[in-house]
Amino acid sequence: EVLEEGRPVPITGAKERALLAILLLHANEPVTTDRLIDELWGEAPPSTARKSLQVRVATLRRALPEGPLVTRGGSYLVQVDTDQLDLLRFERLLSDGRQALADGDAEAAAATLREALGLWRGRALADFGDEAFAEPAVARLEELRLTALELRIEAELALGLQAQLVGDLRELVAVHPLRERLRG
Repeated sequence: EVLEEGRPVPITGAKERALLAILLLHANEPVTTDRLIDELWGEAPPSTARKSLQVRVATLRRALPEGPLVTRGGSYLVQVDTDQLDLLRFERLLSDGRQALADGDAEAAAATLREALGLWRGRALADFGDEAFAEPAVARLEELRLTALELRIEAELALGLQAQLVGDLRELVAVHPLRERLRG
């Protein structure tokens, strides 16, 4: 979801949405035209893939707020600040929460990790479940989400909230039976 001044910006077209998702997964990093073509069309891109990509980039530029979609040589990138993209914000909060827990500040860790987990609204990249580019990203993001959950639980256990965590832990262990940290 893209917001401009708190209002949703409609991104129509499946390929445009996929293109934006790929660029955001690599926020602030140039992604080559060839890689984008591979990610969007797989092993059998149409002969017009390069031109089609340019058209889709132009469509995104018209839809997005001015400035974030940049062309750099044979690459495109989306420039965003950490707090403009939930993924980057989540990763920062996860790191901050992990550090607070390591520093012995369970209260700050729990609050920070709750804030990080509050950014999730369902499965990562749910709109792109059938797309090959999404598979590794979904696996990585799900692992990060589970890590944040485990750390939040660890922080809340340190705060003496064992009784409140029993239900969550039972559910998590049932869904992820092989995660030793949750079982522990």
